[in-house]
Amino acid sequence: MAYSSWLVPSKTQGSGNDTVNVTASSNNTGRNPRNTNVTFSAAGVADVVRQVVQAGKPEFVTIESVKSVSKGGVSTLTITGTSNSSKLTFSLASGATLALTLPSSYTANSVNTNNGAAIAGDPGASAEFAFSIAFSNIPENTTIDAKTAQLVVTDNAGNEATCTITQAAGDATLSVAPATVQLDWNAFSESTSASFTVTSNTNWTVS
Repeated sequence: MAYSSWLVPSKTQGSGNDTVNVTASSNNTGRNPRNTNVTFSAAGVADVVRQVVQAGKPEFVTIESVKSVSKGGVSTLTITGTSNSSKLTFSLASGATLALTLPSSYTANSVNTNNGAAIAGDPGASAEFAFSIAFSNIPENTTIDAKTAQLVVTDNAGNEATCTITQAAGDATLSVAPATVQLDWNAFSESTSASFTVTSNTNWTVS
């Protein structure tokens, strides 16, 4: 049986004493090691079969480190990453000023998967895979301060990756009603007054 396509020998034939080096044509991005047999053959003798094992990549998870949201909000915010884990768990760090609702599921290797559940077929055993998680209906930022939140994803080995989500500051607003107020002629002696109603999201002064 021929060796696997990922194995690359330095030569496929020779004579007398010699050395055959082997390497790989690609990294093994899965958690599990992979192996293949190499068969050495010569006329008049039995074949000699030897094994080559390529170690698996240590379990890992990566995610977009920064994601921006416009001040006007967005209907869907999708964050992507890569892993070779058998299970991913998402959480939101405390102290956020951007209110987000954590989805109950995400997409792993194109398959909808519940947050914290084992991924169907365990694709990470043989190769790294892409994943994505989508937040819905992020509202407009009506404040003059940027808002932030942190999404943390943890693989089955306990490795963590964090994405900082930032929403741009909203526009400053200032409105005053009504356009005109009237004071009685004797406002001073009668201690009467009139009122303006100020609606704003920023500091303001009267001059």
